Parts: sequence; structure tokens; C-alpha cells
Amino acid sequence: MASHRKLRAAAVVCAGVVVAGTAPLAARAATAGPAAPVPPGATAPSPSPDPFAGLTPDEIGERAVTATRSATSLRMTGKVVSEGQPLGIDFSVNDKDECTGLIKIKDGTAELRRLDHITYMKGDEDFWRASMASQGMPEPQITATLELIKGRWLKIAPGQAGSEDLGGVCDLKSLLSDLDKDKEQRRGLTRGPDAKVAGIPVATLVKKKAGGETTTVSVSERGKPYILKMVKKGGKEPGAIVLSDYDKPVHVKVPPADETVDLSKLDGGAPA
Repeated sequence: MASHRKLRAAAVVCAGVVVAGTAPLAARAATAGPAAPVPPGATAPSPSPDPFAGLTPDEIGERAVTATRSATSLRMTGKVVSEGQPLGIDFSVNDKDECTGLIKIKDGTAELRRLDHITYMKGDEDFWRASMASQGMPEPQITATLELIKGRWLKIAPGQAGSEDLGGVCDLKSLLSDLDKDKEQRRGLTRGPDAKVAGIPVATLVKKKAGGETTTVSVSERGKPYILKMVKKGGKEPGAIVLSDYDKPVHVKVPPADETVDLSKLDGGAPA
């Protein structure tokens, strides 16, 4: 349906934020307070060594992109703006083109699952109305379509309209390959103060562009230098994305057959 364009746009924005730059977080984790006094005779703990010591911000960015592209799975959550439309996303995706998650448009929410190259979508009425109306579908057709899919999963098989675009959201390799499309965009980074994301120490990298657009990316200082957070301020498509659950299994369940409706069963004029 029309929502596939919104989903794809969300994925493009996520990748685009990384390409645009890679660091100080717009909203940093709480800053550590004053150091506690060291008891007499005790030795102050040594600060953790900087895993990126001696590297330039650009070199840290390169390592972050290389590590993130090697991931076999991840979870992506946050809010972005695409084509002027605010979107909320929460997806878990792996390198087998499988995914499960949610997308929010205005007051509506839809769940997306993809397994064995088949996509399933189940949205509430607000989601479908916002999605179909945004594509100019007349009200009578919206009402008729809602009667067919209300409370049910829309099943979209390979080759059917929307399958390729929806599949793009669940294509981890494609999403991560976008990180390396324009290496020049990762030049000229600066490093901000270290921070934390979900309790994990991170290095922050910043890219500023003409016009006031700023992209900040947090890179894990623990384990592999995965990208853990991206914040884009200014410009036409601001947003904030958190990446987590790297390399963890993604469990996707096929909806019960009696709760699905095949896209081919919809009227030929219905959006796809």
C-alpha cells in the first residue's frame, strides 16, 4: 500500500543520517559529577583507556562504518521526518532479509513482518487512513479497503506491488551499504566530549554543513565500534535514531492464515 513509500523513506533517512556525518550528542547522557575524594592510602582508579587514542575523527568514522556494516542484525528505533511527514520507527532486522517492527504515522501505528520474502502488514485505522489519504485515495475507496483489511494482516508476496519497496526496509545489507556510498560526506568530522548511550561509553563525532545542519553520531567505545546513536538537527529531514541489539537473533512469526488477506484480493484500485 501507499505506506511502503513512507517505510522506505524512513530507511533512507536512517542511512542518510550516517552518510551525512558521523558525533557531541544533541542530548548527551548525564555528565559525571565531581570525582569522589580518594581515601588516605588508597589509589585512585585509572580512567579507562581511549580505544580511539591516536585516531583522527575521520578515522574513527571509518572504523565505525566498517564495524556497523559487518553486523548480522540490529534494532533501529527513533523518530525521523521524511517528505515533511513525522515517522516513528522500531525495527529489528537481520542479514537474511527478515524483520519485525512498528512504524507510526501521525496517530496511527502499523506492524511489519517479513519472512521468506513475504511481507505482512497490520495497521490500525488511523494508520491506514493517513497512509491512503496521503496518496490521494478517495474516501469511498478508503472505506471499502478498510473493511477488507480491518484487524487483519495484509500479505504481500514477491512480485506484488509494494513488495520490493517494503522489502528494502528489511534488507540489512542494502541499508548498511548506504553508509559507504559517499565517503566524502564523512570528511571533516570533529570529535566532541565522550558520553554514554544506554550506559555504554561512546565517542561522539560531529559533521556540520552549510545552512546550520548538524549531524552527531555516537560510536561505541566498548567492543566493536558500532554506531549506537545518530542525531540530525536542522535541514529538511531532522531525526534521532538509536541502534542496538547488534548481532542478536531476530525472531519473526508468520501471522495465522485466518488473520491475513492477500493483496491480490483487494480491488485493483487499492493502493499498494
